[in-house]
Amino acid sequence: MDYINIIILALFVNNVVLAQFLGICPFLGVSAKVETSMGMGAAVIFVMALANFVTYMIYFFVLKPLNIEFMQTISFILVIAFLVQVVELILKKAAPSLYQALGIYLPLITTNCAVLGIAILAVQKNYNMVMSVVYASAIAVGFTLAMVLMAGIREQLENTGYPKGMKGFPISLITAGLLSLAFMGFAGLVK
Repeated sequence: MDYINIIILALFVNNVVLAQFLGICPFLGVSAKVETSMGMGAAVIFVMALANFVTYMIYFFVLKPLNIEFMQTISFILVIAFLVQVVELILKKAAPSLYQALGIYLPLITTNCAVLGIAILAVQKNYNMVMSVVYASAIAVGFTLAMVLMAGIREQLENTGYPKGMKGFPISLITAGLLSLAFMGFAGLVK
């Protein structure tokens, strides 16, 4: 599989949020404003790309040679937790307003099933190191794209009228469902 296919499939066809339904918590929680969504997306891109690089190295150069592949999940979670702590420290110093806006959702990147799931999927798909990082980066950009689209739609909905009973979480779920259906339409483009 070439890199362009990996990127297109990861961004649109197998979008981690809208087609695989991973990472829903930060998707619904942080997607109220476009600016916050972009900040969270940048953090996820950094963590996911670097995590896949490090987890690839750990799996193929430590776990597999020592025949302890069963430690994969634990070691991957530790790597992800460490990287999230690094991102949290950087944002706290470099962008305090974004750090405040992300709130509890920033440390929740550690438990974001999308980050761990993609690291495990890259190993299962037997990607080489470059393919693994490209795959993770494309998935993270797809995650960001979904969050920014959702945030834009939610901001527009705040400026328009809709029934009072739909305010808040109900309209968010309906919007996410419709966005998901739209993205599932991309599956027909792939042979």
